[in-house]
Amino acid sequence: MDTSLLGQVSIFWGNGKGKTTAALGTALRALGNGYTVHLVQSMKNGAGDPEIAYPGELNGLAQLAGFSYKRFGSGEWIIGKPNNEAKNSFDEACAYVRSCFGKYDIIIADEFLYAIQLGLCTEADIQQLIKEKPFNQEFILTGSHIAYPSLFALADLVTEIKKIKHPYDQGKIARKGIEY
Repeated sequence: MDTSLLGQVSIFWGNGKGKTTAALGTALRALGNGYTVHLVQSMKNGAGDPEIAYPGELNGLAQLAGFSYKRFGSGEWIIGKPNNEAKNSFDEACAYVRSCFGKYDIIIADEFLYAIQLGLCTEADIQQLIKEKPFNQEFILTGSHIAYPSLFALADLVTEIKKIKHPYDQGKIARKGIEY
């Protein structure tokens, strides 16, 4: 596999549905072309419901050669209620990402930008993570409803996922196989 084409940093952020989906779409394309992809999820090990804690997209992708993942979280949704356990979990996720550098063609750090928004880390912490990645490894970060221009300056691709309308706003819950 020609890894000389790799090395960019991509960020998917915004208040719309689809940040993780965009990253996983990139993963699917990469896997189909023989690259290895490792997903590190933070803050999504949620709610104690096994169907949410182990969503269908990960079960599906895990069946493909070259895809692997590891999830970090406290067993409940962290968004909106950060605590010491959440901070420790995020720190562990960052250390794990560093241990993966150089082992895969693509690393996806899912929900890592929310950690800044929730006060679990600083922009400088994520900047350092970006700067540490190997030059020929693709690195994708997702999360946050807040723009971080200093991170965007380090990235090669920045995509804002913007909500126009969402069923949740009308009280409709997430659907298995569609939202999770």
